[in-house]
Amino acid sequence: MSRPRLAVKICCIESPGEAALAASYGATALGLVSAMPSGPGVIDEARIRRIAAGVPRGVATFLLTSRADPEEIAAQQQDAGADTLQLVDRLAPDALCGLRRRLPGVSLVQVVHVRGEHSVEEAVAVAPLVDAVLLDSGDPDLPVRQLGGTGRVHDWSHSRAIVERADCPVYLAGGLRPTNVAAALRAVRPSGVDVCSGVRTDGRLDESLLRRFMRAARGAESGAATGNGDG
Repeated sequence: MSRPRLAVKICCIESPGEAALAASYGATALGLVSAMPSGPGVIDEARIRRIAAGVPRGVATFLLTSRADPEEIAAQQQDAGADTLQLVDRLAPDALCGLRRRLPGVSLVQVVHVRGEHSVEEAVAVAPLVDAVLLDSGDPDLPVRQLGGTGRVHDWSHSRAIVERADCPVYLAGGLRPTNVAAALRAVRPSGVDVCSGVRTDGRLDESLLRRFMRAARGAESGAATGNGDG
């Protein structure tokens, strides 16, 4: 049985022009970053709403939120109009269930910051409560929380273990770029990949890097589909 097509999310989208460029190269999802304690790509709520409204049909819009209160998150999503919530901090199971009740048509993606073996258990535990998990390289326990956008690669062996055990799709993020995304896909075999700084120059979406990233990701995907990738 063939695997579903690899999802490719281009994050930290800052303008309608960047959204259109990413979509033109085959991005399946775009990330829109709301207020964060640290990290790149933050834009105001009005711009998030404007970009989300203009995204082509068939391209998902991920609202990245660091909020933890279900009512606040639901209100933020309804204002933004994004079809997916990317929850960059830990949410308790009852908070996730509350979001399900409030937003039945919105996909929930829980970020798990991969920092060791305990992250595998964290991801496996939350998987049944969400539509996908996204594996990143932050540290929510620092005084200034790192909730993504670090540009660091984490230990892919833990990510592979999560892919093998989690009962939901898994996105891989954290330090991906055109030169390592193929190796990441072979090592982890995720359902999707997520990139921000790896396709940017001086903070702006770089068409050349975007083209190279997409070519490398789709090439690795094709190799795996034909049996030429690592199993």
